[in-house]
Amino acid sequence: MVRVAIEAPAFLTTVIQVGLVVATLVTLVAGYRVIRGPTTPDRVVALDTIATNVVSVAVLFALLTNQGFFVSVSLVLAIIGFVSTIAVARYVTEGDIIE
Repeated sequence: MVRVAIEAPAFLTTVIQVGLVVATLVTLVAGYRVIRGPTTPDRVVALDTIATNVVSVAVLFALLTNQGFFVSVSLVLAIIGFVSTIAVARYVTEGDIIE
């Protein structure tokens, strides 16, 4: 396999780094909502937000380091986040995950 290193423009690197910082800060705020959150649906939405932000951090890191492996990792994390959100939502609404 031949790997070609493409140098990103300086402004793109800066934008990716700012995106990483913003996604990390939003994840911390969502973590606070998971801990404090007044209701269970608030906690579920905050966990879904954290899962989405982890996927975005993995993709941004893949862009920053020019390694495609992290895109695969982000796809797996997105699938796991989706399935877990559906499972928790069913548990909250119906009290049981599997009928």
